Amino acid sequence: MRRRPLITAAALAVPLSLMTRMEAALASTPEPSGAPPRTLDARLTAARGQFDAAAHAGLLRTLPSLLADAHQAASETRRDLDYARLSSAYTIASQLLNKLGQYKQSRLTADRATLYAEVSGSPLAAAAATRELAAVLRHQGQEAAAQGHIEAAVARVEATGLATDAQASAFAQMLCSTAYTAAIAGDRDQALVMIREAACAARDLPDIAPAGRLFPVTPAAVDLYAVGVHWALGDAGTALEAGRKLHADQFPTIERKGRMHTDLARAWWQRSKPEQTVGELLAAARLAPGEVRDRPAIRQIVDDLYAKHPRVSGVRELVAVTVA
Repeated sequence: MRRRPLITAAALAVPLSLMTRMEAALASTPEPSGAPPRTLDARLTAARGQFDAAAHAGLLRTLPSLLADAHQAASETRRDLDYARLSSAYTIASQLLNKLGQYKQSRLTADRATLYAEVSGSPLAAAAATRELAAVLRHQGQEAAAQGHIEAAVARVEATGLATDAQASAFAQMLCSTAYTAAIAGDRDQALVMIREAACAARDLPDIAPAGRLFPVTPAAVDLYAVGVHWALGDAGTALEAGRKLHADQFPTIERKGRMHTDLARAWWQRSKPEQTVGELLAAARLAPGEVRDRPAIRQIVDDLYAKHPRVSGVRELVAVTVA
């Protein structure tokens, strides 16, 4: 008899009160906090830091006031820079909501990030917003639309001339996103061409991205995308080969370290290897519990492990992490 699911019954892993507050902030922008406008850059950096640390609940607490203050700054100054900051705040919100499986809200924030990026005229802000819009479109089953948006963004970034390292990093990131989007859409040829181009574009980038870079792409990050691309194409063996030399020390943030392990876990699970799947998920959970607990797709794998392989060592520990 199949064991009753323990995990997927919980549709939202973060506190419901925080999600309700976030939804209210998206429906009607809250009153500004009164924090000086000059602190916005530091607060955006701190919000990205919370995302990178997989501090999902803390970031949900932060976002309503950050969005309110970014709106106030943009409406008062009408400067391109402040519209770019507002776009960045919505991009961070979309990243988080997408990770939490809140796709309706993530679509709303991605649309707003795209709108304000266009107003700002910043190609890098537009690229970041488009990347998030493509991600949520993939989750909503609109793969063709996602491909169209991301390919247009690649062209816009390439048109900058790639004269700076920041632009080159953005270009490599958008190629990675294009490859993954094509793989999800089942376009094998496009996916493989784009991930090879991404590897070439990232070849001269540093192994550790400079602090504060909007697209902190490194050669190892491209290899991790390759794992996801081959997994999405249904080729678990090639995915695992692409990730064979990856290790957590190559990634500076808790979120990316955890993502490395969960992406490898997905490939092992696709290959019907529960022991290795559990090993990678436990490694992710010990580094970044939120990467296992808060992501619906990963919770589903843990649920399936508990249902089908309850005696595999570590499964009960995973369940404890996920329902905590």
